[in-house]
Amino acid sequence: MQEEFTISTSKKQELIDITVKLNSIIKKSGIKNGICSVFAAHATAAIIINENYDPNICLDLLDALNKLVPSGIWRHDRIDGNADSHLKSAILGPSETMPIKNGRLDLGQWQAVQFCELDGPRSERKIIVTILGDKK
Repeated sequence: MQEEFTISTSKKQELIDITVKLNSIIKKSGIKNGICSVFAAHATAAIIINENYDPNICLDLLDALNKLVPSGIWRHDRIDGNADSHLKSAILGPSETMPIKNGRLDLGQWQAVQFCELDGPRSERKIIVTILGDKK
C-alpha cells in the first residue's frame, strides 16, 4: 500500500513529528507485521528518526547542522541562495524504513519519526509512505 500526504511548515528550519500520522496510515492499511518506508519528495527536506521527548534535541540538531554547513558560501547560492539546505538534506537523507509490529511502528521508547524542513516555510511538502507486510 502507498499513501501520500502533505505538510505545511512555518519556519526556515523545523522538525515535525509525523509518527502519529504514520501509525494512522499503518492502521488503515491493515498490515500487522512488515515495514514502513517514508520518503520526503523534496531536495531541501529530510526524514529522520530521533528523540522528540525533549524539544531541545530538535534545536540542538538544527544548531549542529548549521555549524557543520553554514549558509551563503556555496556555488549553488548564486542560483537561489539555499545551497546549505540541499547539503543538509543530503547529509540527513530523504527517507527512513522502519519495522511494523502488531500494526504499529516498532520504534524505541524515545524514538519518533520526524520531517525535517530545511528551506521553509513551505505550504505543501509531499511525503510518500509505502507499507509492505502481512495482514495476519
